[in-house]
Amino acid sequence: MKKFLLVCGALFISAWGMGADKSPSPLKANFIEGSPTIKSMNALAFGPEGVLFVGDSRNARIFAIDTQDEQAGEATEIKIQQFDKVVADVLGTTADKIAIQDIAVNPISKVIYFSVHHNDGTPLLLKVVDNEIKTVPLENIKFSEVRLNDPVAEDAKDRRGRELRIWAVSDLSYHNGSVLVSGLSNQEFSSTFRSIPFPFTGKQEHSSLEVYHAAHGQFETFAPIKAFTATEVNNEPHLIASYTCTPLVVFPMNQLKPGEHVKGRTVAELGNWNTPLDIITLEKEGRQYILIANSNRALMKIKVSDIASFRDALTTPVKERAATAGVDFIALPFVNVQQLAKLDDSQFVVLQRKASGSLDLFTPGNRWL
Repeated sequence: MKKFLLVCGALFISAWGMGADKSPSPLKANFIEGSPTIKSMNALAFGPEGVLFVGDSRNARIFAIDTQDEQAGEATEIKIQQFDKVVADVLGTTADKIAIQDIAVNPISKVIYFSVHHNDGTPLLLKVVDNEIKTVPLENIKFSEVRLNDPVAEDAKDRRGRELRIWAVSDLSYHNGSVLVSGLSNQEFSSTFRSIPFPFTGKQEHSSLEVYHAAHGQFETFAPIKAFTATEVNNEPHLIASYTCTPLVVFPMNQLKPGEHVKGRTVAELGNWNTPLDIITLEKEGRQYILIANSNRALMKIKVSDIASFRDALTTPVKERAATAGVDFIALPFVNVQQLAKLDDSQFVVLQRKASGSLDLFTPGNRWL
């Protein structure tokens, strides 16, 4: 009898332990299991505990997906040539029928995730494991979502007739307990920055933004941030944001308050006829840098200390075509960089169209810092 009781007790303890292991963390307590209705994957960013945030402009929603990818890993060398063709082969299609939208690295496992749009409109999520491409299922998964308040209208178009809904989410990041989202709203000052507490509760705070655009010679409230990163400048949290044609602007985070109209400080003009594609923050030997990938410029490196020491703001036009002003930058020998992601504090991943025409995914190493 005593033996039976001991066995039963052991089984109870084992079962209780298994149940405890399966209890969701507070961050995932409100996740549901199902198949999220994701219409687009314009931007990706990782949060804690393997949670991947997906910015869906078509749906005007932010999804939080539990990747269940929480095993610690180390950054390893990545090198995949003709990346678009390799991805297309995995998907059973051709490279001309897909477009790679964004790349994000899980800071825990160091696994690279990326989103793809098929030309039939289907969004897909994939990852790179040991230099091999694997699909990430989006059915019967655990997730949560939040709908953006007052997104730019689905039928809104710019003066050239191009649809604006794709800019409902232009970039996103997780910072200090919130999902930060840039994009366009349907408000009077449509360039908008949102801070959405996570776990999602339906609450979201947004500020309208105004910047001086030196290449245009005017203040603007319409153009959205194209790429941003959050970091400390002079020991205070700041948003460092880049816009098309190509002003670099800083916003103190403590000014980005609900309902406020915030004027950013333009610290550099990086040359017009260009669109920033990605911006990340890295560190080496105690120094912080930002890297900016561009549509028509080389990869740029800027010291955060130079931004901190630049006390002025650009308020006069930069008239010469492609001229620069303000904070200095170094043009690194990488052109046609289409995607940029942080691998760890001092290493990064690039997706680059080489002179041969090959679209390659690789890790350049930290010697460029």
